[in-house]
Amino acid sequence: MIFYIRIMVFAKISRCSFLLILFLSGFLFAQEDSLKLPYPLQKFAKEMTQAVMLLDYDKALAIAWEIKSKDSGAGCVWENMILISRFDDLGDTLDMIRADQNLSECKAGGLWETLRDFEKGFTQSALGHSVKGALGTRAAAKVFGESEDPDARAFFAVYAYYVDQSFSWVPFFSDNREEYIRVLRERSLHSELFAPLFGTSLIWIYYDRGEFQHALALADQFLVRYPGHPVFLQIRADMLYALKNYEAAAAIYEKSAAEYPERSGYSIRYWCAVMNLILIYGDMGNTEKKEAWLKRLDHESFRALKRWLPASLLQSLKKKSGLQV
Repeated sequence: MIFYIRIMVFAKISRCSFLLILFLSGFLFAQEDSLKLPYPLQKFAKEMTQAVMLLDYDKALAIAWEIKSKDSGAGCVWENMILISRFDDLGDTLDMIRADQNLSECKAGGLWETLRDFEKGFTQSALGHSVKGALGTRAAAKVFGESEDPDARAFFAVYAYYVDQSFSWVPFFSDNREEYIRVLRERSLHSELFAPLFGTSLIWIYYDRGEFQHALALADQFLVRYPGHPVFLQIRADMLYALKNYEAAAAIYEKSAAEYPERSGYSIRYWCAVMNLILIYGDMGNTEKKEAWLKRLDHESFRALKRWLPASLLQSLKKKSGLQV
């Protein structure tokens, strides 16, 4: 039951976790129709990616600023992807607002300009400009779909899967969802810079399809690579909840609710943990714990951040608890 935007396309709201790691987009002197960098720069970009996945946002931003001093477009794209990723984790809404503003001013080249447009569509949707964001993302996805670059094809697959799903009821409509899943599975394993992004997108596709065991296995795959990553842990809890493994899901969210206030105060992910615990304990029939967590929602921070919280999670809470949220 986790989180935010599982896909940049329609800013589709899920439980509580951004199409994770939108920071993973590097660029510097790349070829026009490629998202792969020359070897030294590719290595540099991988170090930045690793820093973000290890939650060292200061180090990642320092590398981005160094790139920016040499190439303003490349550095800008990197910097704002890091801000989005930090928002996804720590929930400072100013990071999302700054990223949106900065991406509006950036100019890159080739497929990296397309990626900037793709991410700009995401930030606009996240900030409530859903129609404008969707149009921008659609235009960028069209360019990705015409590319032979494997990562560009995977970005297109993220978009195109949900388009095909939306029209699957139309007779004779071409449905290529299985192919898009294959592409995302391959790039979640082999993309040097974008694997967590593609992997997270695929997790939520599996979730939509009710293939929770596949989603859980993929989340665990990234937790092996990045042990204890707080966002992937919440994703894991969501899949366990979907599989009705309530005790395991509650244990993860209890830990998350204890740790996030120390890292980022009463932030978005803290409230996601609280809301999920209310639902989990409700489904377990543990009224005492459900009511204890429900009382925590009577807090100024919760009211202030409500517009940033996942719509589906709020609706589930309203339906199951009767709380007017």
